Amino acid sequence: MSDLTELYQEVILDHNKRPRNFRKIDQPTHFAEGHNPLCGDELSIFLDIQDDKIDDVSFDGQGCAISKASASLMTARLKGKSIEEAREVISEVRKLLIGPEDSKPDLEALGDIAALEGVKKFAIRVKCATLAWHALEAALEGKSTTSTE
Repeated sequence: MSDLTELYQEVILDHNKRPRNFRKIDQPTHFAEGHNPLCGDELSIFLDIQDDKIDDVSFDGQGCAISKASASLMTARLKGKSIEEAREVISEVRKLLIGPEDSKPDLEALGDIAALEGVKKFAIRVKCATLAWHALEAALEGKSTTSTE
């Protein structure tokens, strides 16, 4: 196993064991629930957006190590970002996880989120990794629920 693969696994395990921003925001400005019917993962995303900036972002729910780590990585990366910056990160994550083989996500821009790159090799796990991101998009669009189906 390469050093990079081991590092990526460590990042995912760390975010699963000690998820960042795993809590509810008392009065979110935006909120959405995401569900992955294939495996039963359920996550809620809470956002406090002020002046087009994500002042706070958190998540709650239950899911596998990959869905929880992905949500944790997402919240850590997006706190303090503008909505436009968040949409750019969403686009890069989409390239990383579900883009065609020739799409090249900006791994440097993704930072620790790049640890999810190996998930693409396991099609059944991609929905776990994208669940939080689907819920984030739904929340930004004013939708209260979404699904990976």
